[in-house]
Amino acid sequence: MRIVRITTSNIGFDRPPATLRRNLVSNASQFEDFRERPEGWFGEVVCTLVRVEASDGSVGYGTAGAFQSGAKSLIREYYAGLVLGEDPRRHEYLWQRMYRTTVRFGRTGCAMAAIAAIDNACWDLHARSAGVPVYDLIGGRCQTSVPCYSSRLYALEDLDALAAEARRWAAAGFRSMKQRFGFGPSDGQDGMRRNVELIRTVREAVGPDIELSADAYMGWDLGYSMEMAALLREYRLAWIEEPLMPHDFDGYAELKRRCPYQRWSTGEHLYSKWEFKELIDRRAADILQPDANRCGGITETLKICAMAEAAGLPVIPHSNEAHNLAVVFSRPPHVCPLVEYFPPVEPDTGNELFWKIFDGLPKAVNGLISLTGEPGLGISVRHDAVARLEVGQSEDLHLARELKQ
Repeated sequence: MRIVRITTSNIGFDRPPATLRRNLVSNASQFEDFRERPEGWFGEVVCTLVRVEASDGSVGYGTAGAFQSGAKSLIREYYAGLVLGEDPRRHEYLWQRMYRTTVRFGRTGCAMAAIAAIDNACWDLHARSAGVPVYDLIGGRCQTSVPCYSSRLYALEDLDALAAEARRWAAAGFRSMKQRFGFGPSDGQDGMRRNVELIRTVREAVGPDIELSADAYMGWDLGYSMEMAALLREYRLAWIEEPLMPHDFDGYAELKRRCPYQRWSTGEHLYSKWEFKELIDRRAADILQPDANRCGGITETLKICAMAEAAGLPVIPHSNEAHNLAVVFSRPPHVCPLVEYFPPVEPDTGNELFWKIFDGLPKAVNGLISLTGEPGLGISVRHDAVARLEVGQSEDLHLARELKQ
């Protein structure tokens, strides 16, 4: 079996990410024209969809995440030539071949996301050809159902609507949920007060027994984070997510030292085991949140999980996309205890777009998610949605005919 074709398509937003821009503090919120300027934050591409085809007709799918379009050109210019003609089941070999060949520029960011897309597609292809789920190839299923936290609750001007949404998730059986902070340092003391109002609203709506966390999406600084943690202590947040820029390991370690009563999480914008190793070695976070379509794929995410287990840290991957579910269900609950669940609701933010381009994704029932046991990643592509959402033209990269034999 050899890889004979790689097809790539950039997938755009179903609608502009107005919910994110309006209701989420972020790494770019400090700029005065952030909410008015349409360019420069997310761009128009959500992910690159990659299809890998083998000589026996087997296919597999992966995505390059992180809301960027660069993976497609990198696959065309660099990675396709490294894997075409190779056996897609040689996962470690292919990963090392891609990474080591492009290490001069490809240690993070969209290059690692491109590697991730190919790696995940090869796992999907391998498992489909074997007639088994991916989790059977990476250790076997360790969990039959996993609790989810509902990942929605964007900051709203209408606090009554925010409270009503929180009560709906609780009524649907979710015992854990995550909301978003709407304000950061540039919003001053009034922004701090309003952040507290957002948390108080949800906590009072769902009561003391629901686990509640909140996401600052890289939009705070060290001092602001410490002050917010003190103001929010009475609301018992399970974790505060990504308050600092992802490379600020010293800052995260300082937060852990100065605010030991608060758990902190990060990782969705880290891209390799080496970045996670630094986070782990410094004991700079309480919860690790890799995404297997960003941090080098399933092959690399399994290594991150092993390091986390050795350090006694839980891994809660970013999103309930199929590649992350395969990892979660193949790990025991002390390693992967929880699934981040982006529900299929409107308006989507881009985080939920995978529901529109794939069929077969499991939905949470009473706050729990289970897998069906379908081969591969258990998903199929909705080609009508891909055609509607595609940005630019897809590219077909072929193995030369004389090498196919």
